[in-house]
Amino acid sequence: MSESKETKTRTIAVDLIARVEGEGALRVTVKDGVVQDVELRIFEPPRFFEAFLVGRHYDEVPDIVARICGICPVAYQMSAVHALEQIFAVSVEGALRDLRRMIYCGEWIESHTLHVYMLHAPDFLGYASAIAMAKDHPEIVTRGLRLKKAGNALMTLLGGRSVHPVSVKVGGFSRVPLRRELEGLKEELLWARDAAVETVRWVAGFDYPDFAQDYTFVALRPPDEYPFNEGPILSSGGVKISAVEFEHHFREEQAPYSTALQCRLNGASYLVGPLARLNLNHDHLSPLGKLALADTRLSLPLCNPFHAIVARSVEILYAIEETLRIIDRYEPPPSPSVPVTVRAGTGMACTEAPRGILYHRYRVDGDGLIREAKIVPPTSQNQRRIEEDLRAYLPSVLDLSNEQAAMGCEKVIRCYDPCISCATHFLKLDIQRDR
Repeated sequence: MSESKETKTRTIAVDLIARVEGEGALRVTVKDGVVQDVELRIFEPPRFFEAFLVGRHYDEVPDIVARICGICPVAYQMSAVHALEQIFAVSVEGALRDLRRMIYCGEWIESHTLHVYMLHAPDFLGYASAIAMAKDHPEIVTRGLRLKKAGNALMTLLGGRSVHPVSVKVGGFSRVPLRRELEGLKEELLWARDAAVETVRWVAGFDYPDFAQDYTFVALRPPDEYPFNEGPILSSGGVKISAVEFEHHFREEQAPYSTALQCRLNGASYLVGPLARLNLNHDHLSPLGKLALADTRLSLPLCNPFHAIVARSVEILYAIEETLRIIDRYEPPPSPSVPVTVRAGTGMACTEAPRGILYHRYRVDGDGLIREAKIVPPTSQNQRRIEEDLRAYLPSVLDLSNEQAAMGCEKVIRCYDPCISCATHFLKLDIQRDR
């Protein structure tokens, strides 16, 4: 910490943000008690995947983009196959479409449960980690691990393995499950449904800071179902567009202090992810999901970022229920995929990754080779909004010690579950004062 006698400039520098996917830092400058600059510095290596894809055959794309993220590989696969199928005029319907929703459910259960139980809940209960929390609440941590395992089992059955699945392809899957294989998951999923209801009740009882913000929510909004793979892009500010129009409204900008691009909607920040999805699609929840949400006694729209843990918990419940519904009506399709006829063109698609909308655009030549690729992940879309939340939150913690101020910043950032990988601690805080 450094502070001049004339101006009292205080700089808060966080060298490494850990327990999140990737590498990032936080730097805050305060002058005369007023926050001047807030910079979320993501310094993980640039995403060369867009360049890696150029020159590769289209059928290699799902397996390549799955390696972008170990937590939400299905989202990358789904945005990719939908964009490529748009080019090839392929329509995936019926049981194959259901299986795509189901594998997405597996990913949401995995990812959301990991965040709710292992990364976010310790903040509300006063623990430094889930391991520390487990010493006092072993039954809760065990419930979280078993819930996540249910998601892992779905991913393994449909995708071939729980991380970086390999069965997704343009036109469908390389293999589809037998009905008895899905039936074999039901008993555990029925337990998981009850556990998910308990999870919503549990997190609704947390003590939440009074920190409502004025967000522009952005999510997919299908006409008759909760969003996974399809639907127009809707904003709470009145924008309603197709994925084809994404780049007409959403623009990425390079922040000089970050290797991650920041995306803006018509020049302004916006919020994607569970809060945005729930606020824009709560009428598409199942009856049990609506009841669980109503029992929280929270009023919509949810505008407090700390309530994201509630939204994630409600979505875990929805994903489990959706899986059970699909299993009950499942009849294996005659083929694991539909035929694909290659042709040149450009395709765009947007799906709902656990952390928000994920946009892909591909240009393909007549031989099926990728000539151009563009990927806009959720974290780049939320990055600007995270900084604005921190700017609004910091005045409430500036009178605290450096360690306490850093912990407060950690909690705000963790509400977003940014795609930055795990480490042993979250913030290493260094405060300097100019003299």
